[in-house]
Order: sequence, then C-alpha cells, then structure tokens
Amino acid sequence: MTLTIGLTGGIASGKSTVTEMIRGLGIPVIDADQVARDVVKVGEEAYEQIIKTFGQDILQENGEIDRAKLGAIVFYNEQERKKLNAIVHPAVRRRMLAEKEAYVQKGAKTIVLDIPLLFESELTHLIDKIIVVYVDNDIQLERLMKRNGFSEEEALARIRSQMPLHEKVKKADAVINNNGTIEETKQQLLQILKEWNAL
Repeated sequence: MTLTIGLTGGIASGKSTVTEMIRGLGIPVIDADQVARDVVKVGEEAYEQIIKTFGQDILQENGEIDRAKLGAIVFYNEQERKKLNAIVHPAVRRRMLAEKEAYVQKGAKTIVLDIPLLFESELTHLIDKIIVVYVDNDIQLERLMKRNGFSEEEALARIRSQMPLHEKVKKADAVINNNGTIEETKQQLLQILKEWNAL
C-alpha cells in the first residue's frame, strides 16, 4: 500500500527546501508547479484554452505564455484568476494522478505530492497525510521580498492571494516549523516520516 503525502506551505515558507530533502531520501516527489508549467506548454490543451480566454497579448515572441504578463492579469483580479484556475487545475490534476499511478505501479512505498495550493485547489482527497511547512509572517514577507525582489506591497499581494499559513496548520497532519536552521527542519521531516513509516 503506497502512502501518499501532500506537502504544502505558503509562498516563501521554505517548502522547496523540504522538497529537496525528500528527494534526497529517495522518495519520489510530484511537483504541482512543475506540472502546471508542463501543461501550459505550446501545443498542450490547456495552452490553447488560455490563449482563447486571455488573448494573444500574453504570448512571448516564441509563442510561449509570458508568465509575468498572465500573472499581472490574474494576481489582482479574482474573476480572471478563477478563469485561469478552471483551465489549469483540471489539467494539473489529471497529469499528477497519471504520474502518481506510474510510481504506484513501480512499487513506491511513499509518494509526495508537492502542492502549494493544496487546500485552495481542494485536492486533499488525492492524499493520505498532509505536511505543512510553516514560517512566521514577518519571516515569510522578508524572504519573499529578498528572493523575488518584490516591494512590500507586491509581496503582500502574493501572500494574501493564498490561504493564511496559520489556517493551513490547523488542517495539517504534521507541521514543519521552518523558522530555524536547515538542520532543524531536516530533523523534523525525518521524525514525521519515521512516525508514518514512510521511509
């Protein structure tokens, strides 16, 4: 029986660091962000639907979707964001399930689905256990501004477009507090995986 773990957090909470640790343990990770990039590549069904919905203006010269232009449209407009999600989420879900099934067929003991918007996208039914990577608000804001070169306003707009981290913590089976050192984070991860017999 394969254990499917959902890994989530907030933007700049350090989830990618935890993902790398999990990969380092030899556990397969299916990354929703990567899948979301794959399903909107030129020629994919979701790509065609996005152009129909948002027009040619969001394309780069090479025909690929300009993520910054599309992001600027959907980040500040909930209606537009919903339209985009209605196209992308089902495509991502199908692709993730197909990848998960492939790992199950190979006999994987544990599979991790790395889904930043796990709760917002209502994908909890795909998994058995949930780990939330948590950081304090001020650390999250500081990291995001530093990492992406955002102003405080831009960073806050992105943080507020997601469910607050303290809300996610309430829905988690386990929480990794990522305010400390990398080593502390890794110890928490190992402890959780051992408890769940996931290694």
